[in-house]
Amino acid sequence: MAAATPMPMLHNLGSINLDHVYRVPHLVTPGETLASHAYAVGLGGKGANQSLALARAGGRVCHWGRLGRRDAWARDTLADAGVDVSHVSLVDAPSGHAIIQVDDAGENAIILYPGANHGFDGATLEALVDTAAPGDWLLLQNECNGLAALLALAAERRIRVAFNPAPMTDAVGELPLSACRLLFVNRTEAAGLAGLPVDSPSDALLDALATRLPDCELVLTLGAEGAWYQAGGERRHQPALKVSAMDTTGAGDTFIGYYLAALQRGATVPDCLAQATVAAALAVQRPGAAAGIPTADEVADFLGKESP
Repeated sequence: MAAATPMPMLHNLGSINLDHVYRVPHLVTPGETLASHAYAVGLGGKGANQSLALARAGGRVCHWGRLGRRDAWARDTLADAGVDVSHVSLVDAPSGHAIIQVDDAGENAIILYPGANHGFDGATLEALVDTAAPGDWLLLQNECNGLAALLALAAERRIRVAFNPAPMTDAVGELPLSACRLLFVNRTEAAGLAGLPVDSPSDALLDALATRLPDCELVLTLGAEGAWYQAGGERRHQPALKVSAMDTTGAGDTFIGYYLAALQRGATVPDCLAQATVAAALAVQRPGAAAGIPTADEVADFLGKESP
């Protein structure tokens, strides 16, 4: 009997941040001083969150990242979750960090300092790409430097790229996005790439992105409005689950991690969307970004009881 083909490895060049989370009655307004009624420090960064979600979903993920030397505990947290951290470097620079407000309705506002996440040089990026094999996946966000070089290297080596252009900046529009196989965008990111107002209808956003990137698969996440998948002439909507949100921080990262883990296993698009939707719905009912990411057993248990 032939041995099973191993899942392709997913390499994630991703930010690792320390999250300073403040619980507040409402998001601070200009000129206002507001007392926080809770405070916590934890692991964060879109890259780290997505790697954690992938690992908790049962995916194979190797994280490429940089951390300040005194924050090695964050690397250990990733390793304990099953992430390959052999390419997470401890450096003599401050780690990236975020100051996060979370209000009583679960909404958040974030100030981000990139720190060590912006210290990748060309030689390091080439050495990292050399560890990947043709057919592997490379996951990127917009919290590390060197994206243009990485997209070019991935195209040369036939590595499939999944890109989450968050936070959205003008520089994203200048990247060779046609090198991406899969794009994950929320409403703000989709509008920025499409050149449309952020309150544009979802079908207008999807139409514009299909015209701009006709060969790229797209997943558009819209929170309570659910998610859309688009590729070629196919378009599929996944409704959201109705839940009471405690903290929406990291919900999109959880969705992406679970979607990619299902894709690694060869799941269909509807199954990828269903698992990602359930995982994100469970995550928003818990405090914290990394801490709120559910396990594969929790998602499977929910899917066994209800249809998302």
